[in-house]
Amino acid sequence: MSTPETADDTPAVLLVVEDNATNRYILSSWLQRAGHTVVEAVDGTQGLALLAAAPADELPELAIVDVRLPDMSGFEVCEQIKSAPHTAGVPVIHVSAVAIATDDRTQGLDRGADAYLTEPIAPTELLATVAAALRYARARARAERLAQRLTALNEATLAVYAAEDTDAFTVAAARGAHALTGSPALVLAQPPQSEEIQVTLCAGEEAPASLPATRQLLDQLTGVTLGNRLGAEVALLPAPDWSEYLGGPPGGSGAAAPPVGDVAVVTARTKRGRPAVCLVLDAAAARNEEDRKLLAQFGQACALALEALRSYSEEHSLTLLLQRALLPGRLPVTPGVDLAVRYLPAITRSEVGGDFYEAVETERGLLLAVGDVVGHSLQAAIVMGELRHALRAYAIDGYGPQALLERLDTLLLREWPRWTATVCLVLIAPGGGRLEIANAGHLPPLLIAPDGSARYAVDHGTLLGVGRPQPGSTTHDIAAGTRIVLVTDGLIETPGTDLALRLERLRAVAMAAPTAPEALCDALLEAFGRAQDDDIVLFAARIRAPRPETDRAQVSDGGNSLTVS
Repeated sequence: MSTPETADDTPAVLLVVEDNATNRYILSSWLQRAGHTVVEAVDGTQGLALLAAAPADELPELAIVDVRLPDMSGFEVCEQIKSAPHTAGVPVIHVSAVAIATDDRTQGLDRGADAYLTEPIAPTELLATVAAALRYARARARAERLAQRLTALNEATLAVYAAEDTDAFTVAAARGAHALTGSPALVLAQPPQSEEIQVTLCAGEEAPASLPATRQLLDQLTGVTLGNRLGAEVALLPAPDWSEYLGGPPGGSGAAAPPVGDVAVVTARTKRGRPAVCLVLDAAAARNEEDRKLLAQFGQACALALEALRSYSEEHSLTLLLQRALLPGRLPVTPGVDLAVRYLPAITRSEVGGDFYEAVETERGLLLAVGDVVGHSLQAAIVMGELRHALRAYAIDGYGPQALLERLDTLLLREWPRWTATVCLVLIAPGGGRLEIANAGHLPPLLIAPDGSARYAVDHGTLLGVGRPQPGSTTHDIAAGTRIVLVTDGLIETPGTDLALRLERLRAVAMAAPTAPEALCDALLEAFGRAQDDDIVLFAARIRAPRPETDRAQVSDGGNSLTVS
C-alpha cells in the first residue's frame, strides 16, 4: 500500500481518443509540449482496450475523449470508463466541434465527464482544464489511499491488541506490517518474563514463519534507532547480514526470506527499561513522510500491545503467588489415610479466585474441607482466607461439621455481608470406619467403595452467608479401601452443559481410575482437562487399615501429596 506521492503539477500520462488525425495531432502536441506523455487511440474501442490492458501503476491519469467517434459516442466511452473499477477514478474531458449545444454539454457532464470543451479550443484553456482535473483526481486519490491505509492500520492495530500471547502478537504484527506496506516484514520481540527473542517473518500469502535469532540483533537494532528513549522511531539502515543473526532465511526451496537490501527499521518502546519491539521492512516502505508516520504509529501500537501482555503476565504471576500463599502449605500425615490434592488456578483469569481446601487433624478425626467463595477478585480471596483460617481454628477447638458450618455462616453475615460461599466438610473418624459429612450448598462428595462402586452423598443444606439453618450432618459407615473425592465446580461445570450429566461422568471416570489418590487425581484432570475457565480444587482421600510400620515410613518421607499448579 506504500506508493510514491504525485505532486499536483507533475506531468502525467494522458489518453487522447480522437478519430480525426489532424485534431489528434494538435491535441497531442499541445499536451506533450507541456511535459505530458500521450497515448493515442483512434476510436472508443481502442481507447477502452488500452485502459483495460494497462497495469494499475501505468494507467493513464486522464482521458480526453472526442464526443463523435466512428464506433460509439464519447458519452458511451466515458460511461464505460467510470463504471469499470479499474478506471473509475480516471477523469474524462470531452472535446467536440459539433456537439456544442447546451444540451450536449449537459448530457456529457450528466453521464460522467469531469469537463466539457467545445472547439475552437485555445491551448491554454486545454492545459488549464487538464491541470485542474489532474489536481482534483490526485487529491481524491490521496484521500482514498489515506482512508485505505487508515483502515488497514486500524485492522492491524486491533489484531495486535487482540493477541493473547507473544506468539499471536508477533504473527499479528508481522501480518499487519506486511498489509500496510506490501514489504516482507520481520518482527522481533522479547516475550514477558523470558530472555529469549521471538522473531516472526511475513512475506506474502504464506503463513508467517518463526525464525531463530540472537539477542544481539534486537539490541543492535534498538541501539542504532531508538537507544534508551521512549516512543517510536523509523530509520533507514544499510542491508543487514541476516546470516550473522538469523542463521539465514528459513530452509526449503522458495521459502520466504527477510527483507533484502537497505531496510526500514521501526523501533518502539512505551516503558523505560523494557526491551523494544522492532519491525524490519524494505527501505521502500518508508519512502516519504506519510509512510514514516504510519509505520511509527503502528510501531507504537505494537509496543503498547506488547507492554499490555507483559503487564498481564506480571499481574497473573502475582495473582498465582497470592493464591498459593492463602492455601495450606502441606497436608497432614494421618495413620490409615492417604491424601492427594490438586489446585489449578483458572488460566483465563488474572483475578484471584475464591476456591479453597483444608485438611486438619482434630480430636474428632481428620477433617477435610473444600469450598468456594462466590466471585473472582482480591476481596474474594481475602474472604476465602478468613473463612479457611476460621474453619481451621473452629475445627481445632473441637466443633463438629454442622457446628462448623453454622459458625462460618455467622462469620460471613457479621464480617462480610452480601458475600456467600459453598463448603463441604468430611470428617474421617479415628480408625477410618465412619464418615460424618456436612455440606453447605457445595457439590456432593463422591464415595468410592472398595469393590469399585461409587455414589454421591447428596444430602446438603444451603450455601453460607444467607443466614439459613444448616441441617444435621450425615454419618456413613465405610470399609477399608474406600476413597473420597471432593471437587469444586471449576472441574466439571462448563457453559451449556447439564450438571447432572457432568457429575455422572465424574463418577464413571473415578470408578475406572487407579485407586491411589495421586493417580486418581491425575486421571480426573486428564479426563476433564486443564484449560479451564475457573479455579479447580480436586481433593482425594483413601481410607486404609492403619499399618504402623508403613505410617511411620510415610511421616519420615514427608507424608501426603500436595500439588498447586
